[in-house]
Amino acid sequence: MRVNKKYSCLPAEEKGIHIINIRAIEDIGYDQHESTLLNSLSKNPDADCKYGLYFRDGKRKVDYILVYHYKKSSSGKMLSRRVHQNDSSVRSTKQDQPLPGKGVQLEMGESEPHVDYHEDDKRFRREEYEGNLVEAGLELERDEDTKIHGIGFVKIHAPWKVLCREAEFLKLKMPTKKVYQINQTHGLLKKINSVIQKITEPIQPKVAEHKPQTVKRLSYPFSREKQHLFDLSDKDSFFDSKTRSTIVYEILKRTTCTKAKYSMGITSLLANGVYSAAYPLHDGDYEGENVEPNDRKLLCEEWASYGVFYKYQPIDLVRKYFGEKIGLYFAWLGVYTQMLIPASIVGIIVFLYGCATVDENIPSMEMCDQRNNITMCPLCDRTCSYWKMSSACATARASHLFDNPATVFFSVFMALWAATFMEHWKRKQMRLNYRWDLTGFEEEEEAVKEHPRAEYEAKVLEKSLRKEHKHKEKHRYFPEETANKWRQRVKTVMAGVKLTDKEKLTWKDRFPAYLTNFVSIIFMVGLTFAIVFGVIIYRISTAAALAISSTPSGRSSVRVTVTATAVIINLVVIIILDEVYGCIARWLTQIEVPKTDKNFEERLIFKGLEFVGRPGDYVYIFHSFRMEECAPGGCLMELCIQLSIIMLGKQLIQNNLFEIGIPKMKKLIRYLKLKRRRSLDHEEHMKKKQRYEVDYNLEPFAGLTPEYMEMIIQFGFVTLFVASFPLAPLFALLNNIIEIRLDAKKFVTELRRPVAVRAKDIGIWYNILRGIGKLAVIINAFVISFTSDFIPRLVYLYMYSENGTMHGFVNHTLSSFNVSDFQAGTAPNDPLDLGYEVQICRYKDYREPPWSENKYDISKDFWAVLAARLAFVIVFQNLVMFMSDFVDWIIPDIPKDISQQIHKEKVLMVEVFMREEQGKLQMLETWKDKDKKTGENCNNHSPRLSRSHSGSLSSCHSYPLDV
Repeated sequence: MRVNKKYSCLPAEEKGIHIINIRAIEDIGYDQHESTLLNSLSKNPDADCKYGLYFRDGKRKVDYILVYHYKKSSSGKMLSRRVHQNDSSVRSTKQDQPLPGKGVQLEMGESEPHVDYHEDDKRFRREEYEGNLVEAGLELERDEDTKIHGIGFVKIHAPWKVLCREAEFLKLKMPTKKVYQINQTHGLLKKINSVIQKITEPIQPKVAEHKPQTVKRLSYPFSREKQHLFDLSDKDSFFDSKTRSTIVYEILKRTTCTKAKYSMGITSLLANGVYSAAYPLHDGDYEGENVEPNDRKLLCEEWASYGVFYKYQPIDLVRKYFGEKIGLYFAWLGVYTQMLIPASIVGIIVFLYGCATVDENIPSMEMCDQRNNITMCPLCDRTCSYWKMSSACATARASHLFDNPATVFFSVFMALWAATFMEHWKRKQMRLNYRWDLTGFEEEEEAVKEHPRAEYEAKVLEKSLRKEHKHKEKHRYFPEETANKWRQRVKTVMAGVKLTDKEKLTWKDRFPAYLTNFVSIIFMVGLTFAIVFGVIIYRISTAAALAISSTPSGRSSVRVTVTATAVIINLVVIIILDEVYGCIARWLTQIEVPKTDKNFEERLIFKGLEFVGRPGDYVYIFHSFRMEECAPGGCLMELCIQLSIIMLGKQLIQNNLFEIGIPKMKKLIRYLKLKRRRSLDHEEHMKKKQRYEVDYNLEPFAGLTPEYMEMIIQFGFVTLFVASFPLAPLFALLNNIIEIRLDAKKFVTELRRPVAVRAKDIGIWYNILRGIGKLAVIINAFVISFTSDFIPRLVYLYMYSENGTMHGFVNHTLSSFNVSDFQAGTAPNDPLDLGYEVQICRYKDYREPPWSENKYDISKDFWAVLAARLAFVIVFQNLVMFMSDFVDWIIPDIPKDISQQIHKEKVLMVEVFMREEQGKLQMLETWKDKDKKTGENCNNHSPRLSRSHSGSLSSCHSYPLDV
C-alpha cells in the first residue's frame, strides 16, 4: 500500500518495522506474562505524546478534538490494539490514505460485523467531512483504543501554513518586532501609584501577566506578505493554544459534509449525532504529583481557589487561556464586586443609623406606649377580634431600621452609584481593549462576517428546495435540455452551494414561530399571575387561621409568620419556574431560527414582576377572602422581609448550591455510566487516560448567558428595591466573593475548555444594566413615596404638627370606625376579647370620622398626602436622573492616557510602514545602479563576442528582485 508520509503517525526510524501477525505469536505459545514484561521494558508511547496533548509522533500539537460513538464486535477490542495503524483494510476519507491512528480493524478473512444503516450513514459522513478537513490543510489522527469503549477520538492539528492563512483571513492582531515605551506617570502621581502598588502587593496574584508593564509590542493584523514585521523568533509559541483552537474551529464551521439532504457543518453534525462532541484541550492537569507547569495549573492556584478570595483576578491570564469574551465577563464581575464595597459600607451605615435612632423615633415610641390604649379594628371577619396597637411594637421598631430619613439619602446614593459603576466599567473596558489589542475590532468584525447558524442554513436550504420542487411540478413536461439544467441546479443546491445571496428567511417563514412565542408568553404571564394570586389567597386564609390562635404570642406574630411563610413559597415557585421558563425560552428561540449565534443569544436573553378598602366596606376576593392591609408601622417592613428572603434564598440555593451540586451530580452519573461500560481488562484499567479522554468526561460549556443572568438579577435586587433593603449590597458583595471563585473553579476544573471568542465589550448586557439603572430611580421613588411613611411624616411635620415635632403622628394617620356599622356577618364573634366592650375602633387610613356628615369618605388629609407623594416622585426622579446624566457626562469614556497610547500606536505603525517603503525604494535604486553598470559592461564587449553571445545578452539584465 502507499503510505502517506505527511500524515503518518510513526517516527521516521519506525516506519520500516512491520507488525507480525499476533495470532501466529499466540499459536506458538507466546506467554502473556512475558508480553507484559516486554511491554513494561519498552518505551511508553503515551509519554512521547504527553498523554494526548500531541500526536503520536510527539511533535504535532493537538489543537482540537472530535468525538464520535461507534459500534464494534466483541473481538473488536483486541483487534484494535493488534493491527498497524495504516492497514490497507481500513476505509478512510481517502481510499488510499487512511487516517493515521489506532482504529478498529479486522483481520484478513474475518467476516465484517453487522452494522445498521444508521451507523453506516454516520460513518460515511464522518469520512467525507474528515477528508474535507484534510483538503483544507488540517492534519488528523484517529484513536479508538481508549479506556472509554465505544468512543472514538479524532485529533486535529493545524500546521504553520494553515495558521498563517486563517490568521490573515480572520485579521488577528499579532505582536510585531516593534517595541515601544508605555507612557508613565511623573511627579506626585508616580509616587502615589508606587505607594498603592506596595500596599496592594500582598493581594496581587503571582502571575507574570498581571505585573505592570512598561513596554508593549506593537500589534498589527497578521499578513503572510509582511511576516518579516512580526516576531517569529519562536514559531511554536507565536500562535498560542487559544488562538490555534479558534482557527481550527473556524475551519470546522466552514467545512461541510454533503452526504445528506443538505450541507452540514460541524454544528449540524453534532446536532445529528454524527459527532458527539467537539472541543479544544486543556493545557494539562491542574493537580497531582509531577505535574508540569501550565496555565491551567497556574489559574487553579492563583484564581480558582477559595484560599485566594482576597486577591485580584489574573484577568490577562484568564483572557490568554479562555479568550476575550470570558475574560471580559470576569473583568466585569470583578469591577462590579469592587464597586459593591462602597455601596455596602454606606448601606451598613444607614442600617446602623436606624439602630442608633430607634429609641428616639417618636412614632414607634407612641405605638409601643400602652398608656395610649388605642384599640384597633379586627384584621379579618368574624374570627378576628379587636387588638391593641401596642402589640405591634416589635414590628414598628423593626420598621424604623429600614424606614428612616437615611433611606432617602441611600436611594439617591445608589442611583449615582449605578451611573458611576457603568462609567467606571466603560473606562476599564477601554483599558482592556488597549491591552488586549482589540482597538478597531468593529472594522475587523465587519470584514469577517459571523457565520450563519447551521439550523438557519438548513431552513434556508429547505426553502430553496421547496421552491425548486414547486417550479418543477409546475413545468412538469420539460424538453430534455431544460430538465437536465434543472437537475443540475438541484444538485448544486444539494451540494450546499448558495444559489443567491437574496435567499433568506422572511417574517412569513417565521410567522408560526412568532405566533407560538406570543401564545406561550401570554400563557407564562398568566401562569405567573395565577401563582401570585394563589399566594395572596394563602396569605389571607393563613392570617385568618392564625388569628384565632389561643395564645397571645401567636396572635401578635401573625403578620410576620404569614409574610415569612408566603415568601418561602414564593422563593420555591421562583426557583422552579426559573428553570422551566429557561427551557421554554430556549425552545422558543430555537423555533425562531435566528441567523447567527449572536442573534440567538440576544433573543434568548430577552425571553429569560394591591387596594384594601375600609371597615364595613373591605375589598373581597371571590366574595370570601378579605384583602390584607398594611401594618400601622407601614408596608416597608414586609417588603424588606420578602426581598431579603428571596435574594438570599435565590443566591444560596439556585446560584451556589445548584452550580456546585448539579455539575458534581452530572459528573458522578457520567463516571458511573463509563465505569459500567468498562471491561475488566487489568492492563487497560491501569493505563493512564489521555488528555482528550479526561476532558471528554467534563461538562460541556453552555455559554455565559446563565452567568450574566444571575448577576443581572442580583444587580436588580441591589438597585431596584434598595430603599426597602439597604443591606442588599452587603449580601451581594459576600455572594460575589464566593461566586468569582466558584465560577473560576467551574471553568478550570469542571468544564471542557470553551472555544475562545473575540469580543470588545459585554454586548447587550451593558444596555440591560443601563436600563435597570434608569428603572431603579423610578421604582425607588415610588417605594419611598407609597410604601414607606416618609412622605406622610413630612406632611404631618410641616402642615399639622402643633409644636414642630412628630408627637401625635400615629393618631393623625388613624381613622375611627363605629362598630355598629359592621356589615352583617363580619363583626367579631367575641367582641369582649379585650375585656371590655368596644364602640369605636381605629384603622390606618385618611377618612372622615363616623360623626361627620360624610362619614367614612376620604378626607382632605388624604389628598394632601397624595399630592406630596406624587410631587416627591417627580422631583426625585428628575433630580436623580439629572445627577446621573451629569456623572455620565463629566466622566470621559476613554481614559486620557489610553487615548494617548492608541494615538501613539497609530503613529508608530505609520512610521514602520514608511520605513519599509523607504527600504524598498533604496533597494530598487540599488538594483537600478547595478543594472546600469552591468549594461555598460555588456556594451564594452566586442561586436564579435556580442554576436556570438547574442542569445545570452538578456541574462546581463535579469536580476531576481526579492524585497
